[in-house]
Amino acid sequence: MAVRKILQIIEPKIVIEGAGVRLRRSISPHRTNLFDPFLLFDHFIFEYPIEGPISGFPYHPHRGIETVTYMLAGSTHHRDSLGNSGTIGPGDIQWMTSGRGILHEEMPRQDKDGRVDGFQLWVNLPKSRKMVQPEYQEVNSQSIPQINGVGSHIKLITGKIGNTEGPITDISANPLYIDLSLSAHSVFTQNTSREDTVFAYIFEGSCSFTQNGEIIQATKLIHLDKGEQVKIYSDTGARLILVSGTPFGEPIAPYGPFVMNTKEEIQQALRDLRQGTFVEQQI
Repeated sequence: MAVRKILQIIEPKIVIEGAGVRLRRSISPHRTNLFDPFLLFDHFIFEYPIEGPISGFPYHPHRGIETVTYMLAGSTHHRDSLGNSGTIGPGDIQWMTSGRGILHEEMPRQDKDGRVDGFQLWVNLPKSRKMVQPEYQEVNSQSIPQINGVGSHIKLITGKIGNTEGPITDISANPLYIDLSLSAHSVFTQNTSREDTVFAYIFEGSCSFTQNGEIIQATKLIHLDKGEQVKIYSDTGARLILVSGTPFGEPIAPYGPFVMNTKEEIQQALRDLRQGTFVEQQI
């Protein structure tokens, strides 16, 4: 099997989004669509009092994408224009399909130690599903399968490893999304479809992707080339998010919280917002 080599090492950029939220951004939407079917990857981390006053993401729209929130520490309270509300706690996952349009807000809350830590991933929707009805898949930490291997521990959010399947299902991009912990002096192997897009985000420790290869320290995002297998080596131990998905091969037109296929569809989304027809029901 062809082992995937490193295509690109990305140093996250510090950006400010929402009401002053400080993020480490490794992927952002772009017409070149290099990470197809993935559009954005953010690591939001707040450690009181270093980061200053905590804030959040007040009401904002989405259309044409899926937003994925995975919490490590603290929590995020959310509500939307369809009347849904709830809290995502440590280890919980929320996979929101915005489809034809939704307005929602996400407001981080600190844990007892003043910490908020988590990730947001945007996954594209194919043209055929851009305008589906919005829906959520919310899974608490106790429902996420955990797999222990030799020197590895996996939290399987979506996708299949062996006979174990993650709780998030029916996603067009056919993704694998795992939270992977590696012990010192360990090797992890994961088979992939050759043409899938694969990236790894190292947020603790260090690892390499070939034996005796470059050791990459946290915090970095690694974009891997095509191949049938991912191999990860760690001498000191590491923790990372590993994601793969099937590209759609369609043009995209990103505009802030909207990702459609054409400029005309973006213009229609903006008209719908102005005319109050963006969502079927507003609160």
